[in-house]
Amino acid sequence: MSAATGYHEEEILGKAYDASLMRRLLKYTRPYRWVIVLAVLLLVINALLATSLAFITKTGIDDHIMTGKMEGFANLALLYMGIIIVFLLASYAQIYVTVWLGQKVQHDIRMQLFRHLQRLHLSFYDRNPVGRMVTRVTNDVNTLNELFSSGVVNIIGDVLMLVFFVAALVYVNWKLALVTFVSLPLLIVATFVFRARARDAYRVVRLKVARLNAFVQEHITGMSIVQLFTREKATYGKFDDINRDLRGAHFRSVVYYAVFYPTVEIIGALSVGLLFYYGGRMINMGTLSYGELVLFIYLVERFFHPIRDLSEKYNILQASMASSERIFKLLDTPPQITDRLDAREPTQFRGGLDVKNLWFAYKGEDWVLRDVSFSVAPGEKVAIVGATGAGKTSLISLLYRFYDYQKGSISVDGTDIRDYPVESLRSLMGLVLQDVYIFSGDYARNVRLRRTDISDEAVRQALQRVGFNRFIRSREGAIHTEVKERGATLSTGQKQLLSFARALAFDPGILILDEATSSVDTETETLIQKALDELLKGRTSIIIAHRLSTIEKADKIVVLHHGQLREMGKHEELLKKGGIYHKLYQLQYKKQDISADSQAAVAGG
Repeated sequence: MSAATGYHEEEILGKAYDASLMRRLLKYTRPYRWVIVLAVLLLVINALLATSLAFITKTGIDDHIMTGKMEGFANLALLYMGIIIVFLLASYAQIYVTVWLGQKVQHDIRMQLFRHLQRLHLSFYDRNPVGRMVTRVTNDVNTLNELFSSGVVNIIGDVLMLVFFVAALVYVNWKLALVTFVSLPLLIVATFVFRARARDAYRVVRLKVARLNAFVQEHITGMSIVQLFTREKATYGKFDDINRDLRGAHFRSVVYYAVFYPTVEIIGALSVGLLFYYGGRMINMGTLSYGELVLFIYLVERFFHPIRDLSEKYNILQASMASSERIFKLLDTPPQITDRLDAREPTQFRGGLDVKNLWFAYKGEDWVLRDVSFSVAPGEKVAIVGATGAGKTSLISLLYRFYDYQKGSISVDGTDIRDYPVESLRSLMGLVLQDVYIFSGDYARNVRLRRTDISDEAVRQALQRVGFNRFIRSREGAIHTEVKERGATLSTGQKQLLSFARALAFDPGILILDEATSSVDTETETLIQKALDELLKGRTSIIIAHRLSTIEKADKIVVLHHGQLREMGKHEELLKKGGIYHKLYQLQYKKQDISADSQAAVAGG
């Protein structure tokens, strides 16, 4: 599918470690510096405790078991058990603290990301699929959680463990320590080979996951089309192909892990074998005790554990760099619609609107609107009509500053809309769209949209004024009736009525209806029309409609054609001109006559 290809570019990984990205990530830990200090301190304690256990073992063997002196051996065993208990408690505290740190940082990044998404301009969402943004807020942020909860702090701990164990090996017997380190070049080579192979395999897995996510998101969203055209089997077959590709990529990545870890174990076993050989000879020569040999074996085993752990952390680090790069790329995308430094709040709102010599294009000079000029007096009812693609909806988007125009001006009460704060400008207007989005929850939530100053009674009145109460009846608590995701339990007409009630509850100074009755049946349209007659009195209103019957009583009708204002006047005046409006009117009523004849024929049959 085409949507899948949009994910490939972004999923290509950069460097496995990027210092600039890491510095930026670490800024999120500044509010929790004390937590990091505590976690590192606990790791140091754990490293010291683990090292001390090895020395206690050596003492028990050399001073008690080999000599047969059992006096004090019980106390030594109790000390060993006590250190293990403290070690377990410290490990629990360290894990809890690091996971807490990861969750806090994850929460902060996710909040910043969502806040930024709300500020971005609509043209950004025109270019970027929803699935990609969801992946940023969920999967990519979760990957960073792994970095902070089991990555950064634990890497410090693993390095500390290596330092302590190496120091302990050299302290006990530097000659035997050198024998142990003979295998390190093999380990370094194996690690570098694994890192290169695993990185390539990881890249492929991420690409396959992105493709799968894109396919699933696209086809679940369009499931009605899949079922309508009975494409379930074909879609299932395509999903099976993508899923098998992902499984194969995972299997290939597993192979490298399956080879690497046994390789580390073999190298570790080689070190232990060398220890047995040279250690045994040194014991025979009297230069090494049995306890020291056991101590060495214990330390070598512990020495290879953080090395294996560091290899695992490399994958977390690599994934985190890729995720952080995508997250910061999104955060660095500047909003195109912003408040001017000298933006001022409207002092007295009357509702007058002036559009002068307006030019607008979504891209380059492919003009959607060309030199459009008209005015709307306070309280006036103005309709905007035109064929599909004439620029009607684009004009509304400019009024709301979803986009900024290139030439001309739009003013509200004599002030350019760009001189108002965006939030204040949009709060002056209420918009009912043709494509209504319904949130999951209940009727009340969809009307007030989390605005706390709109009471339940105000919600009930808004629903009643648009006639929606006939669908829920006057039951107690009816406004809290559950609404399914995307309004699945509501008809198209009911969704539009609910959206209309939403605009009423916000009591806008300027009401904008964008094809608000285009998909509503005649009976529902009558309900809306009755509410409109009362609502629009004394309120500035702009109505965009294909059904010309809804705007016949408008004070002024603006006719757009190919982005230009071609006619303007009252309904009767425009009909007398015999121009574009007259043609639109004739075409629409001809369609209505055909529809009426068809219904009569069905009824007669």
